[in-house]
Amino acid sequence: MRGGTTWLIVAGCLSLAASLLHIGCIIGGPDWYRFFGAGEPMALAAERGSWIPAAMTTTGIATILALWGAYAFAGAGLIRPLPLMRTGLVAISAIYLARGSFVFAPAAFGRPDLTPGFMVWSSLIVLAIGLTYAIGTWRAWPALKRKVAFR
Repeated sequence: MRGGTTWLIVAGCLSLAASLLHIGCIIGGPDWYRFFGAGEPMALAAERGSWIPAAMTTTGIATILALWGAYAFAGAGLIRPLPLMRTGLVAISAIYLARGSFVFAPAAFGRPDLTPGFMVWSSLIVLAIGLTYAIGTWRAWPALKRKVAFR
C-alpha cells in the first residue's frame, strides 16, 4: 500500500468504531451514557425516556462519524471518491485535532458536567484519531488530487 492508504484505512476504522460506540450508548441506555462520559443531564434524560439523547447521539454524532469514516475509505481508494475529497479530509483532520487539543486544557471545553478524567482520556483518543487522519491525508495528498468524484 502506498501513500497514506494504510493511515486512512485505520482512520476510517477508528471513526466507524466511534460511530458504533455512540450507537451502543443508545442501546446500552443511561448507564452507558454515564460510563462513556456523556454527562449526567444526558443520562437522566435517557432515564426519563426522552428522545433527545438518542437523536443527538445517532443523527448528531454517529452519522457524522460514519460519514467521516467513508471519507477516509474513499481517500484510501476502498470506495468511490466522494465530493471535495481533499477539503473533506483536511476539515475532518482539523476538527478531530481541535477537539483533541482539549487534552492540554480540559476546562476550556466548557462542560462542567464532564469529569476532568473523561476530558483527558477522550481528548487523547480523539487527538490520536486526528493525527491518523492528518498523516494519512498528507501522505495520500498527491493521489487525492487525481481522484475525481462521480466519474
